[in-house]
Amino acid sequence: MSRHVAIVTDSTAYLPPQTMERHGITAVPLTVVLGDQALEEGTEISARSLALALQKRRSVTTSRPSPEVFAAAYRAAAEKGAAAIVSLHLSAEFSGTYDAALLAAKDAAVPVRVVDTGMVAMALGFCALAAAEAAEAGGTPDEVVAAAEKRAAGTSAYFYVDTLEYLRRGGRIGAAQALLGSALAVKPLLELEGGRIELREKVRTASKAIARLEVIAAERAGASPVDIAVHHLAAPDRAAALADRLRSRVPGLAELHVSEVGAVIGAHTGPGLLGVVVSSR
Repeated sequence: MSRHVAIVTDSTAYLPPQTMERHGITAVPLTVVLGDQALEEGTEISARSLALALQKRRSVTTSRPSPEVFAAAYRAAAEKGAAAIVSLHLSAEFSGTYDAALLAAKDAAVPVRVVDTGMVAMALGFCALAAAEAAEAGGTPDEVVAAAEKRAAGTSAYFYVDTLEYLRRGGRIGAAQALLGSALAVKPLLELEGGRIELREKVRTASKAIARLEVIAAERAGASPVDIAVHHLAAPDRAAALADRLRSRVPGLAELHVSEVGAVIGAHTGPGLLGVVVSSR
């Protein structure tokens, strides 16, 4: 579908395929390097395969899309009739994806606004949806970017991981914080803050940490209209149970999404991840 402003994001937004199709959103894939194989997230490696590789302690790294891949996405949008493009991506603190998009934007056939949302997973996905809705309403590129930035400002993300080791390996959390968590045998609760992953609380057991994650998310949601996403990696039962509890205790809940994260985020969090994204409407 032609639109005045086309929306491009990346594969770490973890939007449902049907939602992307309905809103005409394009997701540029990041890459997971498994041993000597470079695999595109979402098409060539599943979250389940990634979790199995991590459990077997295989070497797993991730890499950004190339500027050429972004250039192809921008070219395709222009050929479909877009007069401008807004390209929304995961935090530049986590990946060079934003920089690659900037490089490609310089030579695009139509104007491209590249935005570092400071978000990841459905925290990014909600920003892309807000941008798409603004574009569908006939918004200018400035208005579309403003809609995404407003949504980002009203979005919080909290994560439970079984161990900080995977985040430490990928340089997404400080070695001192990871060492502290291991030494005290605590279960960490993390928060997305200023585009970075910060250690919010340390809890003694997994069950107490998950209960605390629920409380934090519910308190953040309050009674105002919010959308919530519950993410997991190789923990579907935990995620479903957490989603059910949030459904019953968040009075302003509008939409609730439950999904497994993809291989890129999974590579840095490890199996057992539970995440909750709370996004104000």
